[in-house]
Amino acid sequence: MSEISTKPYLLRAIYEWCTDSGYTPYLAVKVDAATTVPMEYVKKGEIVLNISFGATSGLKMDNDSIRFHARFGGVSREIFIPVNNVMAIYANENGQGMAFEPQLGQPPAPAPEPDEAPAAPVLSAVPPAASDAKTEAPPPPGDDTDPPKKGGRPTLTRIK
Repeated sequence: MSEISTKPYLLRAIYEWCTDSGYTPYLAVKVDAATTVPMEYVKKGEIVLNISFGATSGLKMDNDSIRFHARFGGVSREIFIPVNNVMAIYANENGQGMAFEPQLGQPPAPAPEPDEAPAAPVLSAVPPAASDAKTEAPPPPGDDTDPPKKGGRPTLTRIK
């Protein structure tokens, strides 16, 4: 029997610590074909998501995935993140949390039989909903090549 990963348990524990302490929990995620996120907010193959109670609906943190609904530009989107793609969970107010090495390419479940292998999923941008034509979505975040500005929100820096 394979060993059970501690990562999903640590993610849930830090999420609970953040909410109990009055902090806003954020997830840093490596985006690949297995993730379902609004692609217009992805920078350099990564996205940072606010997973607080007020920002999400139906948050479910399982051992294999994190799923919820969130609004982006006034439009509700379904979010799906494999636990293996989570790079960090931290409190936005002070940056305290935990960083992980993303384990891309490692499926959370056993692979299907070779004769039943489904076609590989393709990563593509999700178009804005036509029903929300009256509200204009904000432009995608700017290019990440600008140097960081002094002050403002704290950021999480990975040190290897």
